[in-house]
Order: sequence, then structure tokens, then C-alpha cells
Amino acid sequence: MVQALVTLKEETNKVLNVVKAKHDFKDKGEAIEYIVNKFVELEEPELKEEFISKMQKVQKDKLIKVDNFAKRYGLNV
Repeated sequence: MVQALVTLKEETNKVLNVVKAKHDFKDKGEAIEYIVNKFVELEEPELKEEFISKMQKVQKDKLIKVDNFAKRYGLNV
């Protein structure tokens, strides 16, 4: 684990305190870790296990050839 001394703006400090209280973290370090993890999830979302399982099941399903998608599904294009 790395320790860091950081300088925060007052508003940033308030936000950290809110996150810390809302999630019942022991310290601001846990709040920072939580915020960073949320950012990583937004930037590089991993495929969830249930999604992978669903896609593997769909992959095994029988395919249907469709010549005219709009006609088959009643779309007025």
C-alpha cells in the first residue's frame, strides 16, 4: 500500500467526506479508492459474468437468415 500526502480544495474535501459517510468508510483513503474504482468502471467496463453466460447461450442458438429485415419485422423504411 502506498501512502500519499495530498492537498485538496475545500469542495473536494467535502465531497470525500460525503462519500466516506455515505458508504461508511473508515477513512478518506477508502473514499478515494471507491471513487477511482468507479471511474475505472466507467472508462473500461468489464463484461459481467451473467452477460458472458447469456452471450454464450445465444451463440449456440439457431440462426435465421433474413433477406429483408424491414419487411420481416414490419418496419416502414
